[in-house]
Amino acid sequence: MRPIWSGAISFGLVTIPIKVYPATESHAISLHQFHVADGGRIRYRKVCEVDGKELTSEEITRGYETAVGTIPVTDEDLDALPLPTAKAIEIVAFVPTESIDPIRIGSSYYLAAEGVAAKPYELLRQALERSSKVAVAKFAMRDRERLGLLRVLDDVIVLHGMRWPDEIRDASQVDVPDVEVSDEEIDAAIALADTLSGRDLGQMHDEYREALEKLIEAKTAGTRPEPVETPAPASAEVVDLMAMLEKSVSQAKASRTGGADATVHDLPAAKKTTKKTPTKKTAAKEAPAKKSAGRKPRSA
Repeated sequence: MRPIWSGAISFGLVTIPIKVYPATESHAISLHQFHVADGGRIRYRKVCEVDGKELTSEEITRGYETAVGTIPVTDEDLDALPLPTAKAIEIVAFVPTESIDPIRIGSSYYLAAEGVAAKPYELLRQALERSSKVAVAKFAMRDRERLGLLRVLDDVIVLHGMRWPDEIRDASQVDVPDVEVSDEEIDAAIALADTLSGRDLGQMHDEYREALEKLIEAKTAGTRPEPVETPAPASAEVVDLMAMLEKSVSQAKASRTGGADATVHDLPAAKKTTKKTPTKKTAAKEAPAKKSAGRKPRSA
């Protein structure tokens, strides 16, 4: 695996040279576009709208379009920007993990250090672990300054790109349903949630990709896989929530038979229904609760 960026972590007066590696990879199957009539491949080409010429990457530059024309911005211009984060991941704060809302988390990267950088790297890693906190940092990558989050995962410091506060849309723009649910229905939903707790996320896999691979293999062999019955789409009609919850718990119990670590709960006994009307949320009255950015790092 080759690094995609080199720089340093700036931790007060401590500088830690590091290399950045992508922490994730896509296993999606790429499907191309073809002309139905003759099977010709459909491609996207970079063509100048003035002379109609197809251009190579070396012939293309960037710029910002204004009312008086396009202002060119070259790689040299970007490299010369007076940013302290141009080649550094500058730590600006340490905060509790639970204070970071997951909605802000973006791309993830592994940070590696070697040679003289090994000791300060280990110092920062253990400081993050023992404090049970994460570091908020600023860094510049791919032509823009970003906000980042540093935490420890399996003895490695991980950098998560984060969205700036003004990039998160106000949740109050979303209409919140104004409906009534009973205490019995809420307790039943919690019982179902308990039944589904404790599952090993490491065992989950992409069933859509697997099905697509089988389809491609079958068509290559001149056959077609047997169709699989898929569940009907959710209906907008009024349903019996308690009946659906009871059925869901039964199915969850059946699927966990023979190897579940989590406790399986029965639905609560029927009791007198008490109606509750949820309070409509607004941005001015109450801010959304913060959630953890990830599981607590393991100790070395």
